[in-house]
Amino acid sequence: MRAAVRSLAFALLAAAAAPACSAQGAPPAEHVGSARSAPARPPQQRKVKLAVIGTSDLHGHIDMLPALAGHLANLRASGEVDATLLVDGGDLFQGTLESNPNEGAAVIAAYNQIGYAASAVGNHEFDFGPEGERAVPGPGDDPRGALKARAAAAHFPFLAANVIDSATGKPVAWPHFAPSVMVERAGVRIGIIGISTESTPHTTMASNFAGLSIAPLAPTIADEAARLRGRGAQVVVVTAHAGGRCRDLDDASDVASCEPDQEIFQVARALPPGAVDVIVGGHTHSGVAHEVAGIAIVQSFSGGVAFGRVDLVVDPARRRGAVLERHIHPPRFVCGERAAPRSDRDAEPAACRPSPYAGRPVAPDAKVAAVVEPFVESARKQRDRQLGVVVDAPVRRAHGQESALGNLFADLMRASARDADVAITNGGGLRADLPAGPLTYGSLYQAMPFDNRFARVRLTGAQLGHIVATNLAKDSGIFSLSGVRATARCRGAELKVTLQREDGRRVRDRDRLVLLTSDFLATGGDGMMAGLELPDGAVRLDEGATIRDALAEVLRARGGHLSGDDRHLIDKRAPRIALPGPRPVKCK
Repeated sequence: MRAAVRSLAFALLAAAAAPACSAQGAPPAEHVGSARSAPARPPQQRKVKLAVIGTSDLHGHIDMLPALAGHLANLRASGEVDATLLVDGGDLFQGTLESNPNEGAAVIAAYNQIGYAASAVGNHEFDFGPEGERAVPGPGDDPRGALKARAAAAHFPFLAANVIDSATGKPVAWPHFAPSVMVERAGVRIGIIGISTESTPHTTMASNFAGLSIAPLAPTIADEAARLRGRGAQVVVVTAHAGGRCRDLDDASDVASCEPDQEIFQVARALPPGAVDVIVGGHTHSGVAHEVAGIAIVQSFSGGVAFGRVDLVVDPARRRGAVLERHIHPPRFVCGERAAPRSDRDAEPAACRPSPYAGRPVAPDAKVAAVVEPFVESARKQRDRQLGVVVDAPVRRAHGQESALGNLFADLMRASARDADVAITNGGGLRADLPAGPLTYGSLYQAMPFDNRFARVRLTGAQLGHIVATNLAKDSGIFSLSGVRATARCRGAELKVTLQREDGRRVRDRDRLVLLTSDFLATGGDGMMAGLELPDGAVRLDEGATIRDALAEVLRARGGHLSGDDRHLIDKRAPRIALPGPRPVKCK
């Protein structure tokens, strides 16, 4: 099935191939550092109104893109602005049945049709690893093969100014990648810089990120912006897979509802005044529509539910100080206004009823719809498959604390392998609740959208205790346990964890255990393996079925009913992980 869907995606990409031009007939983007020089242009006296449009964290939800393209068509035809610039903040591919089987080729085909100018590289862009069926690279495999193949098919560059090749100490120099790019809209020269969150090495498959590092964001942006300004950029836009979080999105000048320590806000405050005009953020799946340190920052949730917009009034005759005015719009929800998306997948295509935009009703773009429809239809058939289980009450997820869903998945993992003493899954891998009603493969997929495989780790009780203690001391996703219960206590400044098997026997430090987990965690994700000194051969990766498909088979065989209220899954009086205080646990 995966091979067939991938072939379909590649065929559509080939059919859609065309000269790489942006919307409104602008010439191809000029990568900074190229030998080409821009032709001389006469000065223009008329002020230009430019709309910077930003999306991020699509995570494969291509069914939302016809409505997005319909909004853009309205704006371009309205006369409200002279030009638009469309950029993405990364995490384009990973997460849906429409995109994962073809490793994101469906997204590229749709983005080419819509007319993106550039995209940042998100942490999950590295998840697919080598092109093809392998999840992690083997001998001779390119660990970035799938990502490079997607970039080669794109009509826009991938920007990765702070993704550093450890061998050269410089930004990656792969084909179709660049630190920044220069484009022109309505006579205005615009520099676009792409950067990735500093957490990238720990939030993707470590084996696929080997040989790379992440440079600090603010100094990288400042240096790249200075180069762009020196080359004549009148506007500088950063597309960032790094984000913020605000609750009130109606007043751009009121940042009281914004969390000040969020990564992109720290970056904005650290930049030299005037270096950057607009930042399109991502990664945190939240909303931002604010001015911070003199920079317009927009971010529009995830799953394609919304886009951000900043209008700039620019004087093309000026080289410096060309931006005269700006207006930051609240996020625009493409399927109708609402306070915030309910989940990463907020609306099915049939439920998408956009309100009028730019003075006219919004019609889904027919060409974009034609590109995505084969993938949407294929995914629908898989999504509707029944697993023979009825969920009586929703099984809830939680990122930072014990949850019924995390415990259920850990139990199902251990049930799928008779040789495992313990199973661990991570809170960051839980992306949706299991809803009440007959359980479908689609609901399971939404809850576990990553194509991770199993890994077995042979370790001691002391090492397992270290894993749990280290996780509890951080504010990342919690590790859910099956096969043992953990009690954490402070002994002076040290957090100590004791473990008990399900029958009550204590796990001793020297006990030998087989831990079943994901390849993501076993290869360094979420820092799970930090501080462990394991012998060669202690970690064994499985290239078989995905964990999700293995869980589906266990559920089919088991049948019956599930309930998020089942005390076996979550019991506050007898938690699987007993803590001395809230996470992150701090011992004095």
